[in-house]
Amino acid sequence: MDKTSISGSTARHVATRTPVGFLAFGFGSGLAPKAPGTVGTLMGMLVGLPLAGVPLWAGLVIVALAFLAGIPICQKASTALGVHDHSGIVWDEFVGIWLVLVLVPFEPAWWLAAFLAFRLFDVVKPWPIGWLDRKVDGGFGIMLDDLIAALYAAAVLIAIRNLLPPGG
Repeated sequence: MDKTSISGSTARHVATRTPVGFLAFGFGSGLAPKAPGTVGTLMGMLVGLPLAGVPLWAGLVIVALAFLAGIPICQKASTALGVHDHSGIVWDEFVGIWLVLVLVPFEPAWWLAAFLAFRLFDVVKPWPIGWLDRKVDGGFGIMLDDLIAALYAAAVLIAIRNLLPPGG
C-alpha cells in the first residue's frame, strides 16, 4: 500500500482514538487534507517554541529523546494504519524541525529559514534521504529520513550564518 491509500476515516480513527495515533498525527495536524507534512511541521514549530529557552545541550537531549520515542510511536501508528509512513504521520516532522530550531537563533527570520530549509530537504529528498525513505522500514525508517533532512537543513543554515558578518 502507498502512503495514502487508506480511507480518511481509518486515519481519523487512529489519530483521534489512540494516544499513540494522536502523537503520531501531531495532535491532529497530520489530518490536514492538503500538505499534512507542512501543516505538521508548522504545528511542530508551535509545540517547539519552548525549545528557544533551553540551552543547546538540553535541546539536543530533548530532540534525541523525541526521536527515540518516535520510533515506536510511528511504528505503532503505521501498523494500525497498515501503511508504512502514511502522509498523516507527522511526529517525524516534529522531531526534524525541532532539531533545526535548536541549532538556529531564536529569531523570526531564522525560524522561517529553518521551516523552509527543512521542508525543502524533506520534500526533495536528496541522496541519501530518498534512498533511506525507500529502504529502511518501520518506525526507525519513518524517523530517519526526516532526521537526515533536518541535518541537511541545519548544515545549510549554519553555513549561511557563518558567512554572514558578525551581528548579521
